[in-house]
Amino acid sequence: MISLAWLLPAALTLGFIGLLAFLWALRSGQFDDLEGAGWRAIEDGEPSTKSATPETQAKGSTNGHR
Repeated sequence: MISLAWLLPAALTLGFIGLLAFLWALRSGQFDDLEGAGWRAIEDGEPSTKSATPETQAKGSTNGHR
């Protein structure tokens, strides 16, 4: 019974911390571009300083790879 007195508040505290972390990530824009990271991982070109979507990269591509 003593273990339940420790585990229940610990589980609630960890759940609350996880909820706060998720809400912080949501408000800071971590989920705004879900496909961009995947496209940047398989991109052949040099990394650019500005963020571009795959559509704008295909339009502005000058290296002949598509």
